[in-house]
Amino acid sequence: MAYKHDYDTILTRLTIILSRLNDGEALSVKELAEEFNVSDRTIQRDFNERLVSFPVYQDKKKWKMLDGYKIEKSASVEDAVVLDIMQKLMEAAGQKFSSRANKLLSKIRNDSYNPIYAKLDMEDIGDKLQEVQELERAITVKKKIKCRYDLEEHHKELDLKPLKIANYEGFWYLIALDGRNDILKKYYLKNIKQIKLTDESFERTTELDSLLDNSISVWFDKDVEPYKVTMQISSTVSKYFIRKPISKSQITESVHEDGSMMVSVEITDDMEIIPFVKYWMPHIRVLEPVRIEERLKKDIENYLNKMKL
Repeated sequence: MAYKHDYDTILTRLTIILSRLNDGEALSVKELAEEFNVSDRTIQRDFNERLVSFPVYQDKKKWKMLDGYKIEKSASVEDAVVLDIMQKLMEAAGQKFSSRANKLLSKIRNDSYNPIYAKLDMEDIGDKLQEVQELERAITVKKKIKCRYDLEEHHKELDLKPLKIANYEGFWYLIALDGRNDILKKYYLKNIKQIKLTDESFERTTELDSLLDNSISVWFDKDVEPYKVTMQISSTVSKYFIRKPISKSQITESVHEDGSMMVSVEITDDMEIIPFVKYWMPHIRVLEPVRIEERLKKDIENYLNKMKL
């Protein structure tokens, strides 16, 4: 049975370990076990489970913080630890504690008496916590992975260089390079299973970060030179595009007296912008490239024809 002081002790230990790693110390499991009067297995579990998403790695039996990473001191360290391990601790505390803790967490996020409300329409990946933790570790320490990817009728065995866990339109994806040919691909997170970290390291560039920052949807393509899409926005909705641009690449080309505006964005695949335009119809129109406007017309015609059946 788990008691409150057990969790206070765990939190204190993890906070001290993380703070010392943050100061540049290299820590051994054996020495930490002796210091905190716990077993080697407990300390190893701290690193393998409770601190899994922090940028720490093992080098010659010593645990270290990755170069270039820094966590703010004092209370910020405790806050970071609490938020990152809370889910793990509540799981270990049994069903009753877990249920109550989940309710409290939901109040922090979206409860009626909370003065801040955010409607984040994202799919639940609570059942994929272990896979997410494995992917976080692999991405942080830049290790290739092997995994199984389930499709409708069969599955694939994959060798990947994991780069980012991303959310587009509420759905979670793993952005990764194919380990065989370095082609950038996106994998639906819930279909990924049996993840195993390998000993093989890989390097990544900052190019992907820029690509993700400017992307509109999961349809982005790393191997296509970005091209410009120009759109006419009606005065009815133009204010929303001023408040929240379509992407970081949005440029206001012109603003008319009636409040309408012309904007442009850069994309790498037509499908990055097509669903977005459909969402805002009839208040938005694609001017260039013409092929996108033509495709939208065909889609509307097909829809109307099916409505007549």
